[in-house]
Amino acid sequence: MSSDPSRLRVFAVAVFLAAAGISGSCGSRQGSPQEPADLVLQGGRIVTLDDNVTEAEALAARNGRIVAIGTQADIAPYLGPSTQVIDLNTRFAMPGFIEGHGHFLGIGENRVNLDLARTSSWDEIVQVVAEAVAQARPGQWIVGRGWHQEKWMSVPAPNVEGFPVHESLDKASPENPVVLTHASGHAAFVNAKAMQLSSIDRATVNPTGGEIVKDARGNPTGLLRETAAALVRRGAGEPRPTAEEVEARARRALELADQEVVSKGITSFHDAGASFDVIARIRRLVDEDRLHVRLWEMVRMDDAGALVRGLDAAKIIGYRDNRLTVRAIKVQIDGALGSRGAWLLDPYTDKPDSAGLNTTPVESVRATAQAAIEHGYQMAVHAIGDRANREVLDIYDETFRRNGKNGGDLRWRIEHAQHLAPSDIPRFARLGVIASMQTVHATSDAPFVTARLGPRRAEEGAYAWQSLMKAGAIVGNGTDAPVESVDPIANYFAAVTRRTAFGRDQKMNRLEALRSYTVNNAFAAFEEDLKGTLSVGKLADITVLSRDITRVPEDQITDAAIVYTIVGGKIVYRGD
Repeated sequence: MSSDPSRLRVFAVAVFLAAAGISGSCGSRQGSPQEPADLVLQGGRIVTLDDNVTEAEALAARNGRIVAIGTQADIAPYLGPSTQVIDLNTRFAMPGFIEGHGHFLGIGENRVNLDLARTSSWDEIVQVVAEAVAQARPGQWIVGRGWHQEKWMSVPAPNVEGFPVHESLDKASPENPVVLTHASGHAAFVNAKAMQLSSIDRATVNPTGGEIVKDARGNPTGLLRETAAALVRRGAGEPRPTAEEVEARARRALELADQEVVSKGITSFHDAGASFDVIARIRRLVDEDRLHVRLWEMVRMDDAGALVRGLDAAKIIGYRDNRLTVRAIKVQIDGALGSRGAWLLDPYTDKPDSAGLNTTPVESVRATAQAAIEHGYQMAVHAIGDRANREVLDIYDETFRRNGKNGGDLRWRIEHAQHLAPSDIPRFARLGVIASMQTVHATSDAPFVTARLGPRRAEEGAYAWQSLMKAGAIVGNGTDAPVESVDPIANYFAAVTRRTAFGRDQKMNRLEALRSYTVNNAFAAFEEDLKGTLSVGKLADITVLSRDITRVPEDQITDAAIVYTIVGGKIVYRGD
């Protein structure tokens, strides 16, 4: 498989252009237009990432598609009395950012619940909870997310493995149950009331793929690692909400997520795991034109039987002018490094009695992979540790062989691919497996990576972007929001600077980073004929930035602001 997915499929594009009545090649001037454009961008630097026309001064779009790219003189014939003209005024335009791995509903829920991402200590979190309790109804659940013990200014006292114990949270909220999800989403912390309502005590057995962390006396500390977090009976003790209340809250969260992502210049979003119910709700919002970002969905269901039964009915590609696609299955085989849930070949350097957790049995993942083949879905497996990645590569290899398939044709993915054994890196390209990574994780996790893995493992295989690309693999990019901010600029900055104590030579150059967020993510979704480059015939999905992030000095990259987010030739976000 080629490591450069940006080239157009010439025959398909030619057929489209003929059907659409668009003359000319993908070069600059497109001949005499049949009618004026709906939208023209001019007066700036437009980086297309198209190998035929790499940059331009102006662009024209009609009916949601790009019809011409070139100089301002080339585009002048497309101007008409009703054409909307955006004067870039030397600003920078590029293909719309494609978020390669995020959690759409989670982003919205984070704006409804307590956002703990900026807290710097356990004491601060306890205070935030106390303030929420003061505003809450008696017995109401206090829900939050975003804390990370490795990013606190001090270690809480008392603690177990560096994590707090629940007594201080009990004092702040004695009657209101509290559940606070770790930033990674791979652990939760609860108070005594939540444990009481969830029947979690010293006698409770660890679930498969999870751990109830206990103190030296065998009492639960409040930390629930990986699948143990599912033991929490969120909502227990509260009046059961009506169906209308559930629907209204969920719709509100999805609409808030949409507002957040388009404000960050994102035009398409790979949603890394939604149930059939959530996807049905998203589809209704798409039908009502309530969402602006294009969504590419991975189905995730805990009930494997229900998953398989619902696959055929759920699959849709390019729904409502490419607003919604459902064509992948999400499975999680291990946990996260921060909570020591990533599944490793050798034990953790800072916890020698553990090599992490296998959260979904290998046989179950193998069965789901077979179902994906049979129902025409892509597989997208969360794998962070080197053991987890090896197991997934083995499953993919076996499944391809058993079914006589070429992996490069299927474009199956490994989500995160964070920590790899060096011998497994070439297998991504050989099997045609896409590494769907999040470059900001390398810098966000940097304070604890070497402690968890030790210097050798961190240097050889942690966030090995260049090693994967040099081996011929496709590396996509995203943020894993709300684990991190969904902001692509911060993520791009992490990719091109790689300010870590390990693997500095793995950083991307600026065009590699830009392609990872556009071209490669389009390819990972089978959408390279629609998105990823600004090319004639493709969707007019464009991000306009206040600064040229491919040219400004490094320390000015994060000063770039979103000026316009354009989806299908329509402005869906306008910056101040």
